[in-house]
Amino acid sequence: MYGKLYIFLFAFIFVYNDRVDGQMKKETLLSEKVAQMMEWTSKRSVIRMNGDKFRRFVRAPPRNYSVIIMFTALQPQRQCGVCRQADEEFQALANSWRYSSAFTNKVFFASVDFDEGSDVFQMLNMNSAPTFLHFPSKGKPRKADTYELQVRGFAAEQLARWVADRTDVQIRIIRPPNYAGPLLLGFLLAGIGGLAYLRRNNLEFLFNKNVWAFSALCFVLIMTSGQMWNHIRGPPYAHKNPSTGQISYIHGSSQAQFVAETHIVLLFNAAITMGMVMLCEAASSDLEIGKRKSTLPTQQLVNDHTCDFCAPNY
Repeated sequence: MYGKLYIFLFAFIFVYNDRVDGQMKKETLLSEKVAQMMEWTSKRSVIRMNGDKFRRFVRAPPRNYSVIIMFTALQPQRQCGVCRQADEEFQALANSWRYSSAFTNKVFFASVDFDEGSDVFQMLNMNSAPTFLHFPSKGKPRKADTYELQVRGFAAEQLARWVADRTDVQIRIIRPPNYAGPLLLGFLLAGIGGLAYLRRNNLEFLFNKNVWAFSALCFVLIMTSGQMWNHIRGPPYAHKNPSTGQISYIHGSSQAQFVAETHIVLLFNAAITMGMVMLCEAASSDLEIGKRKSTLPTQQLVNDHTCDFCAPNY
């Protein structure tokens, strides 16, 4: 009786100690991983990863931190202009988090380049870049952990909203000051002011209806082509498939668009508008009647050629 009890106690103590040792090893390994990630982040806001780092610090447990990874192709031979633009926005996002007062080891930012981690691309069955994925602290990534680049664009502000949805970490984007816009605006205002001063005795051009009509037409064409949508969403100019090299200027979905697509729409709208203006000008110009028949409306032609014989009797 006592022998069985001793055996049971010995087995319980052995299993308990084994579990305690395993838990201590997990905690030690986790602290080492967090310390290493913090050391890399102190040097660069975006950690550059290859296949070994990805498997050890992202895929392998234990992990109590989330990792936002941008999969990209930045090497010159890839000729991925969109990747470079997205990388600048991703760097702005990571820097804003790294140098904020709320910075913790809850979220880390990393990147995997195709030429440095092609095995990671194959592991995740990815064939396009750039792509943003969120690897949560627990479990596997879900559908919502893949950033909808074609819908939201790659602006740092949009990425920050997505990160807040997935991790509850609020990141306020801080960009370096850019004086190009204010300087150009100042030069433009100075040029307009100088022109008005030089022609201060003759300001009739300000009341020219053609000038105001042309300005309003340009504004309408810009708005109807989707330029404001581009400014808000920040989509890429075009998309290049890194595996095939094919460039797409028109988005395949009706819920998004590329910048090149808006330029194409702008040119089409401008061509149609120019054609309508030319038709109106031709119809109202002092051309010969024979040359105007092709442009005047039918009713107008009838009115211009009425005679006493065909006029209605009143």
